[in-house]
Amino acid sequence: MKFFRVILWTLVSAILLVMVSGVRAAEISVKDVWIRATVPGQSATGAFMALSSHTTVRLVGVSSPIAGRAEVHQMRLEQGVMKMQAIPALEVPAGQTVQLAPGAYHVMLMRLSKPVEAGAQIPMQLTFELANQKRQTVEVTATVRALNAQRGGDHGQHHNH
Repeated sequence: MKFFRVILWTLVSAILLVMVSGVRAAEISVKDVWIRATVPGQSATGAFMALSSHTTVRLVGVSSPIAGRAEVHQMRLEQGVMKMQAIPALEVPAGQTVQLAPGAYHVMLMRLSKPVEAGAQIPMQLTFELANQKRQTVEVTATVRALNAQRGGDHGQHHNH
């Protein structure tokens, strides 16, 4: 009987540890989510935000019902020329904030289904890969800002704890 109790206690402890680890891994914060407005006929625009997590995670996917395709992009200076390219994942180191901003890392929303007008609220889904290789989707709502917007306040924020 004592052997059974030890095994049961070990099993319960292991399950609790996994549950606590899962809660800790899910502490992803997405703040200040916004999308740049478009002009008629424009088929792509950028989305910007601040990402942080208590544990290291990777942004591995983005989608939105307004875009036929969404990708995480990186801007970098190469021989005096700014170049943009898609990246497969963006690491968010534990305890740090990664800014997605104009001229830096950002999300490209492409093959837009309609023009994106200032003031609109656009849903987006962000998929993160956790340290245990599991994926977690975070739903956010982005506020569309005027074409000349560079920075913003706390519009369209979402916290997932």
